[in-house]
Amino acid sequence: RSEIDLNSKHLKVRDLTLSDAGIYTCECGSHTVSISLHVFKLTNSLDGHFLSNEVLELTLMQNASHPLPDLSITLFNSNNNTVRSTPFLQNNNHQKYILKLNRLEATDSGTWMCHVHSDSPLINQTIPFDVKVLGFQNPDLERKYATVDSTVVLSWHLNFQKIKWKEGFTGQLNWKQQESATAHELLDFNVTALGTQHKTKKSSHFRFEIPKSKSESTIEVKLPKVHFNHSGQYQCQLAYNRRYTQSKIELVLMKVSANPVGPIPRGAEMTLTCQVSSPLPSNAHLRWERVNGTQADIKKSKQHEVKVEVNVSAAGLWNCHLIEDNDRKISLNYPVEEAPVWISYAVIGASTGGSVLVFGLACLCIISGISWQQRRQRAKRMARARQHLLENKTCQCQQ
Repeated sequence: RSEIDLNSKHLKVRDLTLSDAGIYTCECGSHTVSISLHVFKLTNSLDGHFLSNEVLELTLMQNASHPLPDLSITLFNSNNNTVRSTPFLQNNNHQKYILKLNRLEATDSGTWMCHVHSDSPLINQTIPFDVKVLGFQNPDLERKYATVDSTVVLSWHLNFQKIKWKEGFTGQLNWKQQESATAHELLDFNVTALGTQHKTKKSSHFRFEIPKSKSESTIEVKLPKVHFNHSGQYQCQLAYNRRYTQSKIELVLMKVSANPVGPIPRGAEMTLTCQVSSPLPSNAHLRWERVNGTQADIKKSKQHEVKVEVNVSAAGLWNCHLIEDNDRKISLNYPVEEAPVWISYAVIGASTGGSVLVFGLACLCIISGISWQQRRQRAKRMARARQHLLENKTCQCQQ
């Protein structure tokens, strides 16, 4: 593994190992020159191929002929930013250091630098190493808001082409309406070593489509005219060498309704309800407001409430907004129309007529009851008279 340049007298040693450390002496006549070779070995766990949220573990070993120095180690990521990690010694002779970094992200992919420093002997050595993190460019948990009957497209963007991941892996997309509910598999997919993606639809009762994506690194589903029960968690999972990583999208749906439905008669009242499919985070709320209305026409939901109601007694356009961090995510409007005058009069007339009819029926019932009572009393008197006649009783008239 070594060769000497006869012209420059340089010694070249290839494929250094820790055992190559030591003192090298060059003798030329009466001149002797000695050089101490200090060798470092940096080992990256999992061969530098990680999934999102996995732990990176670096092992740095050193060897030299003299007592080994206490090293100062600094890590720089692919963006040349310092990464905080406290190395710890595996043994007391300063031969082996271990550094751990938790929860790697897809954006951590690239060439990292390990800088090694010592004052005595003076060491300033930078060791590059590659980190490849297969995962999603989406956040770990993304929340998507939509309205009922709208079309929703859910997308997960993978980074395997960006980091030139040359090995195949598989994955699947699951859905469950609540955290504690049973998960339903919607589709599975696999990506070959050449980056070709193949998807297979698994669910038949859940209505969704697999659109033709322009990018092979995108997993996408389309939900046409979503219903309220289509809400929940959609989880995309990757599997590589029996290791897993996942990314979730929580779909929150909103709808508005009125009770009673239809135009509002003059003098009547209607209740408008704005509702979401799951509790909102603490930084989000629902708000009813009347267009061109006043502050008195605004009604907000309380923290973590799933619906808010407002009572309306006049025509107008009402909007329900879902607001997160003072940002309107989605809005739905409900136009309250006033019933025509003849309908109002008809309603009033029907109400008045109904009251008169009820009063008339009550009076008729009372009169009928009195007449029935009188007939009953006459019948009793006639029965007593017949009884007296049967007993041969006579009635004497005064002369």
